[in-house]
Amino acid sequence: MATKIVPVILCGGAGARLWPASRESRPKQFIALVGERSSFQEAVLRVQDPELFAKPLIVANADHRFLVAEQLEALGVAADVLLEPARRDSGPAIAAAAHLVHSRDPHAVLLTLAADHLVERPDLFRAACETALPAAMAGRIVVFGVEPSSPATGYGYIRPETDEGPGGLNPVAEFVEKPDAETAARYVADGYMWNSGNFLFSASAMLEDYAEFEPDSAAAVEEAVRGIEGDLGFLLLAREPFLAVVPKSIDYSVMERSARVSVVPVDCGWSDIGTWGAIWDASQKDARGNVTRGTVELVGSENCIAISDRPVLALAGMKDLVVVVDDDAVMVANRGDADGVKSIVGHLRDRKYAQASAHARGYRPWGFYQSLDSGGRFQVKRIVVKPGGTLSLQKHYHRAEHWVVVRGTAEVTIGDERKIISENESTYIPQGAMHRLRNPGKIDLEVIEVQTGSYLGEDDIERFEDIYGR
Repeated sequence: MATKIVPVILCGGAGARLWPASRESRPKQFIALVGERSSFQEAVLRVQDPELFAKPLIVANADHRFLVAEQLEALGVAADVLLEPARRDSGPAIAAAAHLVHSRDPHAVLLTLAADHLVERPDLFRAACETALPAAMAGRIVVFGVEPSSPATGYGYIRPETDEGPGGLNPVAEFVEKPDAETAARYVADGYMWNSGNFLFSASAMLEDYAEFEPDSAAAVEEAVRGIEGDLGFLLLAREPFLAVVPKSIDYSVMERSARVSVVPVDCGWSDIGTWGAIWDASQKDARGNVTRGTVELVGSENCIAISDRPVLALAGMKDLVVVVDDDAVMVANRGDADGVKSIVGHLRDRKYAQASAHARGYRPWGFYQSLDSGGRFQVKRIVVKPGGTLSLQKHYHRAEHWVVVRGTAEVTIGDERKIISENESTYIPQGAMHRLRNPGKIDLEVIEVQTGSYLGEDDIERFEDIYGR
C-alpha cells in the first residue's frame, strides 16, 4: 500500500469518573483497568501493522511525558511525542498534529485515536481503516461509527444520509450530542450510530476546515507548531501561542460544521470505558457477576466491582456497588452512578483535598516515590529508582533526610563526597546539604527515606542539576 496512515494518539483527559484509580497525576489512559496493559498501550499496539500504519505520533500533556515514554519503552515501540503546555481539548490537539505531519508530508493521512478507549477486535478496526482510506485520500473526513448495543445516554450520535455506500461508508447528515433516555431509544430505532471519536482524514482537509471554522485558534496553533522546541527527545509546542488557543473539542470546532464528513460503520467491540459501569461491562466476571482485582474477598455479593491493591477488601451481601481502595483514598458508589463519582471529585477539590488530583505514589522520570507514613515533623517514603536513574542535585531548607537501602545499590552524593551504599546500609543528609541519589546498578534501587523537619512539602527543593531538564 503506497499511502501509510499516520496514527495520532490523543492522551488528554483526567478520567474523573474513575476516581480514585484515575487522577490528574496518572489518568485512566495510563492505568491497566481492563486486562494487563493500559488503554494507551493497547491503542499503540492497535496501529502497529507496518503495511498500513507509519510511526505513531503521541499528543500528551507535558506533565505526562515520562509516563508516555515509560509505557512506550515497555512495549518496545518507537513514536514521536508532541507535548501540550496546557490542556486545550481535542480540536487544538488534532490541529497541532495535522500541522506537524503536514510539514513533513503535505499528502499525509492521519488517524486520530483516543488513548482511553477499548477496542476488543482490533482486526475489524484496522479493516475499517482500510475501507475509509480512499475517501480520506480524496478529501473526506471519516468518523468511525459504532452500531449501538443499547440506547446509551453517555455517547454522541451520528445519522448517516443513507446506508447504501461501499463498505457502509456514507456522508453524515447530522451529529447530535448526548441525548436523554427517550431520545436515545428513538435514535437507535432510527438507525443512528454512536460517535466513537476516531477520525481518518488528510492533514490538508482538516487544516482547511479548522482554519475556516476557528480562524483565530488555527493561527495560534500554527504559530505554536512553528515554535516547537526539542526537549529530551520530546517535541514541545510553543507555550504562549498555544495558551491563546480557545479550548474546544474537534466535534464542536469541525465535525458538526464540516460538509465533508463521512461515517464508516465498525463493529470492533468499542467502548470509551469512561465510567466504573463501563469497566464492569468490559471486564470478565465471576459466577455472580463480580469484577475483582487485588486482595479481595466477597461473600454473598453480586454485580460489584471491588479493587484493592494492598489492604484486604471484604464485601458481604452487597449488590451493584463499586468499592475501590487506593493507598490514600477509599471510594464507595453505586455502580451506575457515574455523575456521582465525578461530583465527589469536584467536592474534594473544593475542600482542598490533594487526593482529588494526586496519587500517594508520585511518578518521576527516574522512577517513583510513595508516602508510607507521616506526622507533625516526620514523613516516611519509599523511593524506587530505575537502573541508570538519577535524582536531581538538590537541597532542602527545612528538612533533613535519612536513607536506608533495602534493595540494590545506591550512589550517593552529599556535598563534595560521593559514596556507594549497599543493601542494609544507610546514610544521613543534613538540612541544607547539597545531595543526589543515583542507581548505578542493573536492578531497581529501593530506598526508605525518613524526613524530619519543620516543613516537609514537595516544594521545599532547590535543583542545581537535573538530567531530565526539570
